[in-house]
Amino acid sequence: MVDSSSWCLGDWLVYGQEEFSDRYLRAIEACGLDYQTLRNYAWVARKFELSRRRETLSFQHHAEVSSLPPCEQDKWLDLADEFNWSRNELRRNIRSHRQRDGKSEPPEDCLPKLSAPAERVQRWRKAAELSGDKFEQWVLRALDEAALASLPG
Repeated sequence: MVDSSSWCLGDWLVYGQEEFSDRYLRAIEACGLDYQTLRNYAWVARKFELSRRRETLSFQHHAEVSSLPPCEQDKWLDLADEFNWSRNELRRNIRSHRQRDGKSEPPEDCLPKLSAPAERVQRWRKAAELSGDKFEQWVLRALDEAALASLPG
């Protein structure tokens, strides 16, 4: 409920930007939160359109990575989801990575987050399962095969 409220307030504040110059005053009166908290909600909401939000992770997980480039946000949220990290574990892992590598950039190029109809994703997951590959490995192999077939020589 709290996560949903954070997203709703942030989205409303972003949406009302053009129409309601007093939107922060209205929100403060309606929910009793302070101005900076509401600004943070709006900032995180701007960083994550609906298709990039992870339902399995909290608003605070998203806030934790919101200052990173989108590719890196997705990488860290995917890891937090896969390993069931708390927000604090996510923060520790990001800090550890930065200290170890001396930078915040991911070691590899990242793919964009893709949206596809559920039936296509289910079909791909089934194919990966039948091949004995993890889904991500299967996707990479399929992309490599498609690139080899499309590129000359």
